Amino acid sequence: MTSYNPKDWISFIFYFSKADTFRKLIPIMIIIGIYSGIIAYLEIEYWHLPEVSHVKNISMMHGMLGFVISLLLAYRTNTAYDRWWEGRKMWGSLVNSSRNLAIKLNAMLIDDNDRDFFKKMIPHYATILRKHLNDSETGKQLFDDVDLEVDYHKHRPNQVANKLFVKVNNLYLSKKLTGDQLIVINNELQSFTDICGACERIKNTPIPYSYSAFIKKFIFIYVLTLPFGYVFSLGYYVIPVVVFIFYVLASLELIAEEIEDPFGEDANDLPTKKIAENIKKHIEEIL
Repeated sequence: MTSYNPKDWISFIFYFSKADTFRKLIPIMIIIGIYSGIIAYLEIEYWHLPEVSHVKNISMMHGMLGFVISLLLAYRTNTAYDRWWEGRKMWGSLVNSSRNLAIKLNAMLIDDNDRDFFKKMIPHYATILRKHLNDSETGKQLFDDVDLEVDYHKHRPNQVANKLFVKVNNLYLSKKLTGDQLIVINNELQSFTDICGACERIKNTPIPYSYSAFIKKFIFIYVLTLPFGYVFSLGYYVIPVVVFIFYVLASLELIAEEIEDPFGEDANDLPTKKIAENIKKHIEEIL
């Protein structure tokens, strides 16, 4: 996750990071610029369209559709950010559950071997969950056209959670934990799997294909028709104007695509590795 000062305007304006959409869009922006130049040349130098040409009225369509495309992109961005923020809340809950479980076990357990087990396994769950969510196979579990091999040992978070439950149950059977103490720590143990399931739901359920495809086609067609009407009022200046409009619209879609899956390694994704390291540090301090 990129660390930055939100009050430093200069760095935002003049610095281009790896996550900046400008770098990713440069090739297609050049193509759009060339296309706009060709349309401008044909209308001005070759077709010699008069001011009363009906082609000039195409800009009326852009005025009507501009509001529609702004609503679509606003909804798209808000939906993607909701997924990003929900993922952050889930990892925040994982931090709290890990700390609470460690604090309770620290007060309940006497044997150092038992404490060492939980000192290792509680932060291990966060580390394994991070790797599980980064795995490309995890994001394909709900796709109809992907036939994944069934291997229950591949779900590593479940294996770690199972070891934690087995260990707690053995402590109860050996009278190292009472029934009341078992109930007290059960919520934290159960929350691990609940958090994993919530993160998998975000990972496995992308924005519906039809919706995402429609926005991309809408932006593309909208931008391709811009030069026809605005050449009359802008002349060859239509080239930078159309390129800039495409940059703004396409950037919003790219940003939404990046943050809707917050568990990757992109600059704007959640710092799950750092969170897992902090959990490990805090659990070692407690136990």
